Amino acid sequence: MNSHDDLEGRQVVVTGAAGGLGPALVDTLLAAGATCHLPLLGHSDEARQNARQDARIVSVAGVDLTDEAAVRAFYASRPPLWGSVHLAGGFRAAPILDTTLADLHKQLEQNLTTAFLCCREAARNMRAAGRGGRIANVSSRAAVVPAGGAIAYTVAKAGVSALTQALADELRGDRIFVNAVVPSIIDTPANRAAMPAADHARWPKPAQISAAIAWLLSPANALTSGALVPVYGAA
Repeated sequence: MNSHDDLEGRQVVVTGAAGGLGPALVDTLLAAGATCHLPLLGHSDEARQNARQDARIVSVAGVDLTDEAAVRAFYASRPPLWGSVHLAGGFRAAPILDTTLADLHKQLEQNLTTAFLCCREAARNMRAAGRGGRIANVSSRAAVVPAGGAIAYTVAKAGVSALTQALADELRGDRIFVNAVVPSIIDTPANRAAMPAADHARWPKPAQISAAIAWLLSPANALTSGALVPVYGAA
């Protein structure tokens, strides 16, 4: 973004804030002036966020993002929102012959259902305010360049990509822009532990991906909606 206060005074929801990408994104948005509303499933996640001691972090514990009523209640209790970013999700790799229907359902629930419910309720909040807004999802390179080995995850993230593009078209008249970032393997401690022999220097860093999301949320983004923005790094 061109300005460190581009989101000054704006209210932004961040789901999955306790995950590998979440802390970096919250830091980036706070630096840009935003107030961050964090729906958190567990009280331990809430305690970690509150330990950051910033009055512009509003943590709400006990929000199950796969529960329709819980998501609706959370967004209905927020002030008029400018942005909503949906990092919540999950990953499971397995060959298709080792992937059960329950595995598929879980990947769809963690990745697509959470994004769908949060997009819908964010749009409801923003439309009621009538001031436009920005929604950002997280897809995956696995959905853009499909390969074997994680079929359930790939299908779920492909759904997130389609949701993003369809919703961008639907909300264009409300001046609500909807985009998604499309990362490769993100350089997080968990991914490093899972792949210790990989070239970690080539992986995109959370702060770099957060900068891309912050620009998509920015009022300076006056044109881009419906985009699947690759944030692969050198990977």
